[in-house]
Amino acid sequence: MSQDIIKTDEYRSLIADLKTRVQAAQIKAAVTVNTQLIALYWDIGQQIAERQQASGWGDAVIEQIAKDLTRELGGLKGFSRSNLYNMRQWYGFYAAHGEKVQQLVGQIPWGHNVLIINNIKNLDKALWYIRKTIENGWSRNVLAHQIDSQLYERQAEKPRIDNFTERLPAPQSDLARETLKDPYVFDFLSVGDEAHERELETALVERITRFMLELGKGFAFVGRQYHLEVGGEDFYIDLLFYHLRLHCYVAIELKTGPFKPEYTGKLNFYLTALDEQVKMKEDGPSIGLILCRDRNNVIAEYALRDVNKPIGISRYALAATLPEELRASFPTVEEVEAELGKTAAGQGIEEATNAVDPTPEQAAKPVEEQGREILAEVKTARQKRGKKQKGEN
Repeated sequence: MSQDIIKTDEYRSLIADLKTRVQAAQIKAAVTVNTQLIALYWDIGQQIAERQQASGWGDAVIEQIAKDLTRELGGLKGFSRSNLYNMRQWYGFYAAHGEKVQQLVGQIPWGHNVLIINNIKNLDKALWYIRKTIENGWSRNVLAHQIDSQLYERQAEKPRIDNFTERLPAPQSDLARETLKDPYVFDFLSVGDEAHERELETALVERITRFMLELGKGFAFVGRQYHLEVGGEDFYIDLLFYHLRLHCYVAIELKTGPFKPEYTGKLNFYLTALDEQVKMKEDGPSIGLILCRDRNNVIAEYALRDVNKPIGISRYALAATLPEELRASFPTVEEVEAELGKTAAGQGIEEATNAVDPTPEQAAKPVEEQGREILAEVKTARQKRGKKQKGEN
């Protein structure tokens, strides 16, 4: 075959198209296998639960079933005592709530289902995490992180302080409220409670991948200290994002102390400038978010009452509520990331799928390569921070 053919755009396009088709087929096959596996586990859980109830068998029978079933299936994995017990518990947790719930749990992998039933005992909370997993494509590791960080309590349960309902049209205001959390947890940062606003901002940008995971799906980073010129004077927004689902700019102001009423006036001004100078015709109204260490709800509500731009006020925490003397016994964020990076490469579609939305160029590559590239971005940011700290010393 002529080498000239290989060099043509037509040939390269063919290879790229075939590669895309193969990858799409692999994903569809994995989804089909998962659906069938979940249906089988539901059936097994149902059979065990019903036989135990009808015959009065105790939990000891599950171990015997595991041994006999594994032997009859020639040593096939997946039917250990613990996994059969999980099947029965999983079925029992959801069985009384209808076919719709059964269909919903069938849309996430078995490992995700086990993680949820082992950590969550409230049905509404469990279903919320299932829906969020489907919506955001969370891997099991990311789902575990979201449960540990109490995302449900921060996003679904607690009352949020914003004026989105009054300042945005209905579909956009609902989605904007769904994206807001309180508090945001920045436990991946290595800054102390005494950090200044610029230090916090720098640390968040250097760990932008983790920061965007905490913000939620749909955020695209535009820049830090984003420059605006109004009336011949210069102004700077701490952090500027574009939200791909809301189709609008999101300006974030960081405050290391408690919320003060004057913060809303400043951010309202920034949003007006964004809407006048940056927002395109097809974009929605720009949204503001004030992140502060603490907040008096009454003061915050008063401060937002007559502001004409959509603004939310949330708190942030630099670390989870773990006693200082115990933190040293736990691995660092870097150690955890390194371990996750080593395991992700060998775990196939389910676990190699990265929590952060890949770029279009990354999305065209195998999921394992996507994961390595995004982890490399985090590593590069960490190295830059290390060099900066050495220079300061």
